[in-house]
Amino acid sequence: MVSSLAFGLAQAGIEVSVVTGRYHHDGPATDLMPRETVDGVEVHRIATSHFGRQRLAGRASDYASFHAGAATWCLTHLRHGDIVIACTDPPLLSVSLAMACALRRAPLVNWLHDIFPEVAIELGMIGRRGLPGRVMLAVRDWSLRRAVLNVVPTVAMARGLRGRGIEENMIAIVPYWSEEDEIRPVAPAGNPLRTEWGLRDCFVVGYSGNFGRAHEFATLLDAAERLRDAPDIRFLLIGGGFGRQRVEDEIRRRKLDNILLRPLQPRERLAESLSAADVHLVSLLPALEPYVVPSKLYGILAAGRPALFIGAGDGEVATLLRSRDLGHAVAIGDSADLASRIAELGRHRPLCEAMGHRARDVFERDHLRSRGIADWLALLQAPEAPTVRAPAGFRRGGLLCRLGRNR
Repeated sequence: MVSSLAFGLAQAGIEVSVVTGRYHHDGPATDLMPRETVDGVEVHRIATSHFGRQRLAGRASDYASFHAGAATWCLTHLRHGDIVIACTDPPLLSVSLAMACALRRAPLVNWLHDIFPEVAIELGMIGRRGLPGRVMLAVRDWSLRRAVLNVVPTVAMARGLRGRGIEENMIAIVPYWSEEDEIRPVAPAGNPLRTEWGLRDCFVVGYSGNFGRAHEFATLLDAAERLRDAPDIRFLLIGGGFGRQRVEDEIRRRKLDNILLRPLQPRERLAESLSAADVHLVSLLPALEPYVVPSKLYGILAAGRPALFIGAGDGEVATLLRSRDLGHAVAIGDSADLASRIAELGRHRPLCEAMGHRARDVFERDHLRSRGIADWLALLQAPEAPTVRAPAGFRRGGLLCRLGRNR
């Protein structure tokens, strides 16, 4: 999402700089170039620790070093007329940058992809009433009030911020989008990945993205076990992250030969990868509905595929699928219902394809990249916005974005 914004603003003639880390999001500890220009975007990569994302202590060190480096970069590089856009990975980046931006008199815009520390509290990583949680909430709220604007992708997130006392005029909703040119529906018969992976004549149930703490996989695995003897149904899981190894171990233990695991695919094969499935699975723990958005949904819509959502039946994802007839919601733990939905779509493939066509229609109406970029430009150039006219950037996983002047 953030790289898409950075490149889109640069294409609109805005000077865009990005401050990011020097290592791949989830790859080898190989230094990337400290500085380069990518498609008109100036990328500054700062040195941080690189313990990786598998252990919380190591991740905390990586986060802390990025906080320090990003704040230092802002203190030494911001010019008059710059806008800083701060994202929410690493967590609480808005706090570090609020102080740096105040000292440099640079407007701060927070782009909240998730709401922290509430996510950590709901996952049981931080006590709800303990001192660390209360302190994090207090300083986070302070940083949001220091910003000129806080941008969120959903109504539920905006409601949560208002509940924390953030004023209405400091909150804007810009729905997520996907790349209309990069992700297009690819017919199963013409999809080379389906052929490479031996899925050409199968009904494919896909999951694509992060195997994260916010997601639930037991229901998926239980449904796959129920359907293990269905000769034409296969599950395709693409991605990596915290929970990937646990899922692999469970597949091996249960001997689920109807599940195929693949790593994240190159960006240039994203349309083929997302179109390899006939229907996609999306999951989110119900307690996290107000704080996290499964952004993979928008790529699924772009690929023209329906979705089965494992999570709260009254949440935003379930409501969207139900109201537009793009799929179904299934309660966590109800693997029988999930297996039944999958089998029904497999038996009635024209019904599945019709849902996919409607998904693409919804995408083209509400979630085009061009619309998202236009919304951001309108926010940053509105009369009540800061006197600056430009925004910025990206980092894989999390980031700081810096905006410059119009060229």
